[in-house]
Parts: sequence; C-alpha cells; structure tokens
Amino acid sequence: MSGLELLPDLAGALYVPDFEALLVADLHLEKASSLARRGVHLPPYDTRATLEHLSFSLAAARPKRLILLGDSFHDDEAHLRIDPSDIAEFARLTRGIDVIWLAGNHDPSPPQALGGHFAEEIALGPITLRHIPAALAEEEFEIAGHLHPAASLAQRGRALRRKCFIGHERRIVMPAYGSFTGGLSVSAEPFQAIFPDGRFDVWMIGGKAIHRFPAGRIR
Repeated sequence: MSGLELLPDLAGALYVPDFEALLVADLHLEKASSLARRGVHLPPYDTRATLEHLSFSLAAARPKRLILLGDSFHDDEAHLRIDPSDIAEFARLTRGIDVIWLAGNHDPSPPQALGGHFAEEIALGPITLRHIPAALAEEEFEIAGHLHPAASLAQRGRALRRKCFIGHERRIVMPAYGSFTGGLSVSAEPFQAIFPDGRFDVWMIGGKAIHRFPAGRIR
C-alpha cells in the first residue's frame, strides 16, 4: 500500500517494517467481564488469552511501536476490571516499546494508567490509521478496524469461515484481534458501503498460513 510493505500474521496483527510498527485492532479486553455484568457468563479468561496472542505477534515482529487501532477495551471501565497480573503482563510485553492507543467506539478514552500515548487517529507515513473506516479523501490511504471482517470459502463441499483482512490499494480493514471477538461477513452492507464497486481482496487467516482471495471467490 502506497509503497509500504505490510506483513500480516496468523494472530491478525499487521507489521509495517519501514516504521518498525505493529498494528493491532479490536482487542476488546475484558469482554467476558462486561457480559457477566449483564448476566451472560463466559469463562473470564479472554484478556489473558488475547495477551498470549499479543506475545506471539510481538515476539515475531520485535517492533519499536505498538499501535492499537481502537476498541482495545470492551468498554470505558474495562481497565478497572483487569486482573493485576494481566496489567503486569501487558507492561512486560510492551517494555521498551512505544505504545499508541487510538480511540474506539467502545473505549473513547483509553486509560492513561497503562502508559503510552493517546490519539483519535494518526498518520504512518502516507497512511492514516483510525478505528472506524471513513470516507477517503483524494489520494488518502487508510488502515482501520471496527468491522471485524470474516470471510467464507466453499471448499470440497463445505464452507470454511475465517477472520480476514479485507482491502484494496487504498484501504485495509483489519480483523478483530481479541480472543472473544466475532466476525462480520465481508458480504455484509457495511463492507459494501466502503467497497461500493465490489473490488477488494481478502486475506483469510488459516491455521498455518494466510491465503489471499479476490472478492469473487468468497462470501
């Protein structure tokens, strides 16, 4: 994109070597504890599992910057419910790394107590990083999250559904990184709105590799 190399990984992160930056979208930390407050009880280990995935991505990329593209927390009070051991683990994982929190619709005010910097959106060279995909200005490039893209592929008589990256030469929407996050089909209306001509590719996350398919192969 715009001359920059973008390297996706099997956990759903995206590494930009030119800026030594690792991009991650939609961790939704403490989703389980948020649902529990509403009477929906799930195993309360989503934050720990997500941090284990983050450990994998950070170890593989060894970035100087970690940029979190919003909805890092499932709600604006989620940081108050995180187990202290998970806070300590996040601090350990990001020691020596510049952490940048972008505002999401679930967490418009990421907590300053966890360190790092806060922004609504930022530029990474020619690319704008933000949470919600926006109308692109002329010659603007964008990487966003928010929509949790997932794609289905018919193979050998059965449908495979996986989280995916979706994009074209000017826009990429990243998959949700969190362990308890679902996916929205790339054929759904929100994707039709930002790819109105139906021209895009998807990069489906498999067990051992990431597979690229044009729009006509998936649903």
